[in-house]
Amino acid sequence: MCLGIPMQVTECGAGYAICDYNGALRRIDTMLVGDLAPGTWVLVFIDAAREVIAEEDAKRISDALFALETVMSGGTADIDHLFADIIENSATNRKDTL
Repeated sequence: MCLGIPMQVTECGAGYAICDYNGALRRIDTMLVGDLAPGTWVLVFIDAAREVIAEEDAKRISDALFALETVMSGGTADIDHLFADIIENSATNRKDTL
């Protein structure tokens, strides 16, 4: 399984960008998405940007990845707030079916 990581472009060049994820910088191939401006959010798979995403989507994906990391490391912290959008949609869908 391959997980996409949301990263923000800090600088760019022809066919690549330097992107940040939680303070870690990586050189990312941008051939699939084209040239990017600093501040742009991208979804990265194996050091290649596959999709330009909105900042809100980057936040939701980051929250989900943090929750996954917490659970996999045996953490018992409450993670429901990290899935607020899913929980809200689920509650709305239940009301619609009643």
